[in-house]
Parts: sequence; structure tokens; C-alpha cells
Amino acid sequence: MRRVVELLYEAQRRLYPGDRPNRLARLMNRVDAAQFATGVLAPPRAVTLEVRGRRTGRRIAVPVVVADLDGDRYLVSMLGENANWVRNVRAAGGRAVLRHGGREHVLLREVEVARRAPILRRYLHLTSGARPHLPVDRRAPLAQFEAVAHRYPVFRVEPAPRP
Repeated sequence: MRRVVELLYEAQRRLYPGDRPNRLARLMNRVDAAQFATGVLAPPRAVTLEVRGRRTGRRIAVPVVVADLDGDRYLVSMLGENANWVRNVRAAGGRAVLRHGGREHVLLREVEVARRAPILRRYLHLTSGARPHLPVDRRAPLAQFEAVAHRYPVFRVEPAPRP
């Protein structure tokens, strides 16, 4: 059974060579983003993140999973610093929209590295699709998450301030 899981993880990692989605992963992400945005038949924590592209200014939509911990909500980059959505969120000053049946304007605030470990662990418990990309078992001690926390950006989801 463990060998089967490792083969599945390897197949999932191949969808993101160099931490970038290949053609098939981009197609799958578009389908997921469309489904998650509607909220129909979408997992409860699966949402579509919409953010302005840092170069084009166009709306970029990506499927993400919202992790909850101690009453707060978080977005985690399973691909680390190289994920385009991370760069776009930073360039947009954290302003974004989450969609899951409706639209929620949010402000994404980056969490400091020292506070990321428990959030990463919670994220891995919720998101089986991210497990191949983080080099820590979801049941590992917190110290192992602390050792890799600097590689995986985490953003706290806050309501956007009214203009």
C-alpha cells in the first residue's frame, strides 16, 4: 500500500515540474477553479482565489484550499515561493477575492515564518493533494514543520477594508 501511495505522489509531483504547473495541471486547475467558484459539488474548503496578475493586470483564478486554525483562515502555497499566485498576491498588496458560490473580498496577510508550522500541519490534514509537495508527513512532530516553514508562504485571510 505504501508503494502505491508513493507512486501516486510521484505522479502528482510530475504535474508541477520545477514547482510550475505543466499543461495538464494548468487545464485541471482551470476546471477546478471554475467548479470551486460556483460552490456546486465543490469541497467546503475548496475555493477559487482571484487576484490581479502582476504583469498583465488581468484577473487570475486559481483553485486553493482554505485551512482553518484557532478561528482564523489561511491559504498555503503548496509549491512554495515560486507559485505565481503568491507573487501576484504580494504585488497586489494582499487584495484578492475568494469565490465559493459567492464573492468575498479579502486581504491576505503573510504569516511570519515562526508561526507557520501549526498552520502547515493543519493544511496537510485537510488537503491530500498538497501532501506530495511538502516533504513532511502530516502526522510528523511540529519541529519537522518548523524546519521547512520558511519554504512555504502562508497568508491569513482577513475581510477587505471597506473603501
